[in-house]
Amino acid sequence: MSTFDHLIDQRFGDNGPALTGSSVPDAVVAILSRRTIRRFEARLPDEALLDVLAAAALSASSKSDYQQVSLLRLRDVAQRTALAALFPAMPWIGAAPVFYVFLADARRLQRLGAMRGKPVRNGSLEGFFNASVDAALALQTMILAAEACGLGTCPISVLRNKIDTVAAILSLPDLVFPVAGLCLGYPSGEAHISLRLPRQITIHRDRYDDEALPGAIDDYDRRRAAIRAIAPDQQRAKARFGEAAFYGWSEDKTRHACEGEGAAFPKYLLAHGFDFS
Repeated sequence: MSTFDHLIDQRFGDNGPALTGSSVPDAVVAILSRRTIRRFEARLPDEALLDVLAAAALSASSKSDYQQVSLLRLRDVAQRTALAALFPAMPWIGAAPVFYVFLADARRLQRLGAMRGKPVRNGSLEGFFNASVDAALALQTMILAAEACGLGTCPISVLRNKIDTVAAILSLPDLVFPVAGLCLGYPSGEAHISLRLPRQITIHRDRYDDEALPGAIDDYDRRRAAIRAIAPDQQRAKARFGEAAFYGWSEDKTRHACEGEGAAFPKYLLAHGFDFS
């Protein structure tokens, strides 16, 4: 098996098409082999390197060149401690040497409208969506740039679950909200490659077709559990759903989706400049 075939097998294991030949760029190989890192060395990356990573993030594609993303690097110890205390199950939020928050910034365009005498009202659904996508694109770009420089990363979307407190800690104005945080630093130890869903249900040709979903998911659950099983004490919502004899990825994710995360987020947005008209 070639190096490329091995990478595809590690990532999908679905007997689908593999990479062939030696023309695949190193950047693509790095993407295929990427891992999420939650343990970091204590040393801080050079400030010059962080400046380059921020510049790379801000070089990401942007809807209509509106550039509706802002980066907030959280350096203040008290703020960082307060933020980490909200999510004790994720100690890497406080332990990572560097922590960024990627902000969807619909405020800037609306302020520009006022500066130039134009009736810009950017609290619409379109404004929310465009700013969110810009922030997500910048986030992923920084992840890839950081990993290319030997750093590890872990995105943190849970910030939105406690949006009122998070926004207060970060002193966020109206029309600006966190899409995700990003832990960043030099990895300490190895991390595993996460097996992704089979491509037969995520890559469609000419039309959307999910007829093969049930069988493909059952197979995926078994293959993923064989590589990295979820322990019985990590099963979610046992009081509600009981303990499953086999607890695969789909059981875990559907239980997770029933938890109603982010319930405060829509209310926060409506109170801080968005009407989604």
